[in-house]
Amino acid sequence: MKLAVVGGGSTYTPELIDGFARLRDELPVTEIALVDPNGSRLELISGMARRMLAHAGHPGRVTATSSVEEGVAGAQAVLVQLRVGGQAAREVDETLPLRCGCVGQETTGAGGLAKALRTVPVVLEIADVVRRNAPDAWIVDFTNPVGIVTRALLDAGHRAIGLCNVAIGFQRHFAELLGVPPSRVSLGHVGLNHLTWERSVHLDGQDVLPSLLASHGEGIAEAVGLRPELLRRLGAVPSYYLRYFYAHDAVVGEQRSKPSRAAEVAAMETRLLELYADPSVVTKPELLAGRGGAYYSEAAVALIASLLGDRGDVQVVNVRNDGTLPFLDPDAVVEVPAAVTAAGARPLPVAPVEPLYAGLIGHVSAYETLALEAARHGGADRVRDALLAHPLVGQDAVAEELTGLLLEANHSFLPWTVRP
Repeated sequence: MKLAVVGGGSTYTPELIDGFARLRDELPVTEIALVDPNGSRLELISGMARRMLAHAGHPGRVTATSSVEEGVAGAQAVLVQLRVGGQAAREVDETLPLRCGCVGQETTGAGGLAKALRTVPVVLEIADVVRRNAPDAWIVDFTNPVGIVTRALLDAGHRAIGLCNVAIGFQRHFAELLGVPPSRVSLGHVGLNHLTWERSVHLDGQDVLPSLLASHGEGIAEAVGLRPELLRRLGAVPSYYLRYFYAHDAVVGEQRSKPSRAAEVAAMETRLLELYADPSVVTKPELLAGRGGAYYSEAAVALIASLLGDRGDVQVVNVRNDGTLPFLDPDAVVEVPAAVTAAGARPLPVAPVEPLYAGLIGHVSAYETLALEAARHGGADRVRDALLAHPLVGQDAVAEELTGLLLEANHSFLPWTVRP
C-alpha cells in the first residue's frame, strides 16, 4: 500500500510517521512518498522518517521527491498538509487583522480568508495531478481552512474528505477524564470545521456530558479558553475556536500584548529541524507535542484504514452537508460523525441544531461560500464581500480596509491582483 504526503517536508510529518509505525496492523503501509518543493527540508524529514520506521521495525520504505506526479503515482491515498507562504505568511495572517481591531487567526476571520485565497488554487492543481496519476486515490485534506479547501475539492469532482484533530482531541480528553479507553467514547459533534460544539458525550451509549460538566467543568472550560459558567449554561462544550467569537475583544487584547503564535511556531520549527538533523534521534521529539496537531496521526490512520478497508465505522470528518443540517446549502461542507466505507463518508443523522448554534453556523457557512468564490475566481469585490459576511469582521469600513491590506500583503501569491 502506497501513501503520498504532499507537504511532506512539514515538521508535522514525524507525527504522522509515528502513527504509521505504531498502527502498522491497522494500516499496512509499504511505501510512504513524501512530496515537497523544499529540498533541504525534505531531505531532513525523509531521513528522520526512515530512522523512525527502522527503529520501530516497520518494513515500509520512505521515498522523497519534489515532483507531485512522481510522488502520487500509484498511491491509494494522498494526504495534503501544506502551508502556502510558510510561517511568514502565517505571521501576516495573525497580525494584520489586529490593525483593524479584528481577531488575528490563521484559519478563521480575515487571516483564514487570506490563507484560503493562497491555498485553494494550489490544492486544486495538486488534486488534478492526483486525478491523472492516481485516479482511484482518496485525497485526505488536513490543509486549513479545511472546510473551504474540502468544498473546493468536492466541487471540482475529486474523491476527497477533510479531517481535523479537534474531535479526536475531545474524545481522548473526555476518555481520560472518565478513566476509560477512547473506543468507549463517542461525541455528539456538530458544526463546521473550527466551529463545532460537543452536544453530547456518550460512554457505552449513555450521555455523560452533564456529569462531566458537573465534575470537570472548570478544567474543560480552561482547555477551551471559555468561562465554566458559559459551558454549564449551554450544556455543551464549544471547541477552542469558538473563543474567537464568544470572547472576541478579550482575544484581540491578548493578541496585541504578546508575540504571535506564528512566531512561537517558527522558533519551535527551527529547533525541531535541528533535532530531525541529528542521526541519533529515532523517535518523535517531545517538543513536537507543542507544535499542535495532537492525535493527528491516529485520526489519519483510522480514516485511511476505513476508506481502503471498507470498515463502516463512525468518525468525525468534513463532508458534504446533503441535508444533514437542513438549514444549510446541501453543497456546504459540515463537520459531523459519519460512517466511513470504501464509498466514502456518509453523515449520520444529527439532532435539530438549536438556534444559538444554527445562527452562527449559517453565518459562517455563507462566508465560506463567498470565500471559496474569491479563492477560485479572484477579485477585490469578492474578497470584500467575504469579509463583510464573516461575523468576526462584519463592518463595511473594516471590510474595506482589510481588503486593501490583505491583498497588498498577499500580492505575490495572488496573480490576479494588481498592485496600486
